[in-house]
Amino acid sequence: MKHIPVNNYGLSLLLISLIFLVTNCKNASRPPPNVVFILVDDLGWADLGGYGSTFHKTKNLDRFAKSSLVFTNAYSASPVCSPTRASILTGKHPSRVRITDWIPGDDPKDRKLLGPQDLHELPLAEVTLAEAFKQQGYTTFFAGKWHLGGEGFLPEDQGFDSNIGGIDKGQPPGGYYAPYQNPKLPDGPEGEYLTDRLTSESMRFMEENKDQPFFLFLSYYTVHTPIQANKEYVDHYRTKLSGLQDTVVHLKPEHTGLTVRNQANPAYASMVHALDVNVGRLLDKLEALALSENTIVVFTSDNGGLSTLAGNRVAPTSVKPLRAGKGWCYEGGIRVPLMIRMPGMENRGTTCEVPVVSYDFYPTLLDMAGIPLLPEQHRDGVSLLPLLHGEKEISRDAIFWDYPHYHGSAWTPGAAILMDHWKLIEFYETDDVELYNLSEDIEETQNLAAKYPEKVDALRQKLRETQNDAGSEFPVPNPDYLSDANL
Repeated sequence: MKHIPVNNYGLSLLLISLIFLVTNCKNASRPPPNVVFILVDDLGWADLGGYGSTFHKTKNLDRFAKSSLVFTNAYSASPVCSPTRASILTGKHPSRVRITDWIPGDDPKDRKLLGPQDLHELPLAEVTLAEAFKQQGYTTFFAGKWHLGGEGFLPEDQGFDSNIGGIDKGQPPGGYYAPYQNPKLPDGPEGEYLTDRLTSESMRFMEENKDQPFFLFLSYYTVHTPIQANKEYVDHYRTKLSGLQDTVVHLKPEHTGLTVRNQANPAYASMVHALDVNVGRLLDKLEALALSENTIVVFTSDNGGLSTLAGNRVAPTSVKPLRAGKGWCYEGGIRVPLMIRMPGMENRGTTCEVPVVSYDFYPTLLDMAGIPLLPEQHRDGVSLLPLLHGEKEISRDAIFWDYPHYHGSAWTPGAAILMDHWKLIEFYETDDVELYNLSEDIEETQNLAAKYPEKVDALRQKLRETQNDAGSEFPVPNPDYLSDANL
């Protein structure tokens, strides 16, 4: 036999081929991972014990944090719900999907600006995250808040095999106790609690589909208004509040609104507690079904906590030290809790400070499940898989937010961009800009715009470039607006 010499290059190719074959054999013997995506409505960055709350009791989520990668700089794609939900399901920036306000929004006609007329439903042309998993043989399930369109645009029209409770409304029509007045959720016994029910339905789905890959999207209505106390836990927090030295709600002016600066609402705390109990039930069910080690679990919120309101109203929670809350492009409105657990993670129980955002979930989940990416669909998202494997950075230069609408939090139309640790906020009514160095000023108290005009110009230019790429729409002057000066 003729001897064929093998040089270093050939040897390297041989080793790579062997590694590839071994890896593929291992992956071939491992069943596709299940996905459980838990989205909470209006949960603030500081509402959980693991994120700094001393008033709310969240032992199950704190336990989950110890088995997850905990993100300290996770952002929602928008300071309000519908745009973020659209971005999660599409992997696109809300402006690219043309959903930039909660549906249908306020759209006032007596203010200085008129907001753009965005869409009131998620376009069917989008290949949703659910559709991507369904195409790979997954059984898909949705429970809870939808708020991305009504008939013809509901979860069952967007890739979900089942829909429990998902309608066009952004809050539970009948409140948190049965009867629910929800056409997609048959009433349970009188007094049944909505958060319990949605969890039970999700657990039933997992039980019935434990032998096949599934994609479960549990989108809790809680802790959105109405703030309706959980009867089982509220007395605990009333007693806890009465035992504190300071029981008064502290308020701080925010433009024309007021921001709550301490957590002292027993009704809201009882809702957070009930959420925590139910996440614990869900995680325990995964354990009981022997699914935990082959299930990806994501826990996050759709926007910042409701801590700032206009009209002398008092919001139910505080996200201190962050500034403002839901509806604002200050950190309190867009920074959210995020915890991710996946099979085979070696960095469980650690934290990640890399900024990430809602539209990253689409490519991340496909990547974690070993499903080919769809870059033309999730074009704004970046896979977080390297971070979950212990890397310290991902390829992204900026994150930006469009909120060209008025909001009941006292926000006026504007936008923001984050690049490195520098954050710029624009207010369209006045053409004012604010600049913050988040590495030194997470509370956004020191506006550095006057001190660093070149940084302002650079970030403004970058913001316009990203807005132009995403097809951002802007408000226009209201010809019928009468300012005080013209009266």
